[in-house]
Amino acid sequence: MSALIYVETTIPSFYSERRAGIDIEARRNWTREWWDKPRPEQRLVTSTVVFEELGRIPDAARREESIALVRRLEQLDYTAEVAEIAAVYLQHKLMPAEAIGDADHLALASFYNCDMLVTWNCKHLANANKLGHIRRVNALLGLRTPLLVTPLELLEKDYESET
Repeated sequence: MSALIYVETTIPSFYSERRAGIDIEARRNWTREWWDKPRPEQRLVTSTVVFEELGRIPDAARREESIALVRRLEQLDYTAEVAEIAAVYLQHKLMPAEAIGDADHLALASFYNCDMLVTWNCKHLANANKLGHIRRVNALLGLRTPLLVTPLELLEKDYESET
C-alpha cells in the first residue's frame, strides 16, 4: 500500500534554491536528498496551486527548474469543495487571510485524504502548535488530517529504519 504525499510549493522551491546561508543550504540539501531518493511506497501528488505559486518565482532559471521538478506529478483538482474547506480554515483562523495558498494546500491534502503534506512552511503548516487546532477543524468537517512533515522528518524516519 502506498502513501499519498502532497508536495507543497516550498519543496520544489527549496530544491532549486540558489541563495547562500547555512539554514537555506541545509533545507536545500535535505530537500534534494529526500526528493532524489524515490520510494515505490510513496505516491507524490501536487496541484495547480503549486504551479501558480512557482510561476511567481522571479528568477526564470529557478522558476523553470522548480516547475519541471513537479511537472511529472499527478495534479489534484482544485474543486469548489476544496475552496470551501480553505475558506473554513480562514474563518477558524488556522492561518491568516494573506496565507490563502497555505489554506489551499491543507484543504487539498485533507480533501483528497493524503497521508502526508510535505512542506518547509513551519509557520502555518508543519507547526506543532497549530496541529491540534487543524485536527479539530478537520474533524468538524469530517476530514482526516494528513501528517504535516518536512523532508528532514522523512529522512529522519529513514535513518532510524536503517539502524
